[in-house]
Amino acid sequence: MQNSNFKNISSLLFATLFISTSGVLGKYIAMPVEAIVWFRSAFAVVFIYGFCKFTKVDLKIKAKKDWIPFLLSALFMAAHWLTYFYALKLSNVAIGMLSLFTFPIITAFLEPLFSKSKFDPVYIFLGILVLTGLYILAPEFTLESDELKGVLLGLISAVCFSLRILILKQRVINYNGSMLMLYQTAIITIILVPVLFFVDISEFQSQFPYLILLAVLTTAIGHTMLVKSLKHFSASTATIISSIQPIFGIIIAFFVVNEVPTWNTFWGGSLILLTVVIESFRSRK
Repeated sequence: MQNSNFKNISSLLFATLFISTSGVLGKYIAMPVEAIVWFRSAFAVVFIYGFCKFTKVDLKIKAKKDWIPFLLSALFMAAHWLTYFYALKLSNVAIGMLSLFTFPIITAFLEPLFSKSKFDPVYIFLGILVLTGLYILAPEFTLESDELKGVLLGLISAVCFSLRILILKQRVINYNGSMLMLYQTAIITIILVPVLFFVDISEFQSQFPYLILLAVLTTAIGHTMLVKSLKHFSASTATIISSIQPIFGIIIAFFVVNEVPTWNTFWGGSLILLTVVIESFRSRK
């Protein structure tokens, strides 16, 4: 039992580590954001489809009414990826990832709109902590500041990510996680095809290895491992562990591209991650 628990925790940690590579790859792949997202989705479709066929996952959508949440969640996922990568390009890995990790609190604010749950006033306090953390991350509140633009896009990305989670949770929770990822990446690939005619993809050949890493390591393997490991943990435990993602991302950025976080990033990020941990322990109770 102890070995099994260690294996499950290790799997979740490795999944978190693999997903954390999106920060460095998203910022430093030398292609337009729209092209990065398209190739990420297209390559991921191939590998996730192969995985689903190998593991004999049922790929049928059981009811016509489920097509709407499938499509909406995919659209929000596309918006999440696009705004997240723009946040990374404009600021840095630390600011982009930490801004995105406001999504647990944003989800808590939005959830009463999707379910019969009541709003908890404690979220006002946690929201203030998050806003304080974001203020510290981007002290120059001027639209000319790339850091502020990065924070704002990171926030929009977090909102889109939260909406995607809530739609999936309320409407299509009974489907296999890999099957959901397959349909979402396939829809994103289809709707973003037109952008290939308007953006520069001349660097595709030189950037191909990094695009494959983003699609396979980050998206296909990372998210598949995450979905599988979630069967063994409560949502709160998974949230606590997943809050390590920005830390992993910052460490990877430091060693790979020598991106050194500032003290503002450290203190602002600490406040944001603190709210995630507080809410995770509260939800466990």
